[in-house]
Amino acid sequence: MKKVVLLTLLILATVLVTLAFTAAAAPKPPAQPAAVAPVAPAAAAVPDDPHPHIHEALESMRRAKHELETAAHDFHGHRIESMKHLDMAIHEAEICEAER
Repeated sequence: MKKVVLLTLLILATVLVTLAFTAAAAPKPPAQPAAVAPVAPAAAAVPDDPHPHIHEALESMRRAKHELETAAHDFHGHRIESMKHLDMAIHEAEICEAER
């Protein structure tokens, strides 16, 4: 019985030490200086745009379409279908952006 208790305590101590070292070794995100205020990308891209969210969404969809176009694999036709849906979504967002 004493061997089981001793073995259990040894395993528990090993797990706790492993978790402690893992938590200590985890990379921490760099701290931002307090004086630097983040700039909204949509506001910086087009300052007089009445629809900055639509503009930013359009840019994201265009980047996503480019990533799909340059993908190395076809994914059983799903890549092509995704590009078709992105084309339709880009078209609709362009209509939204044109309505000022």
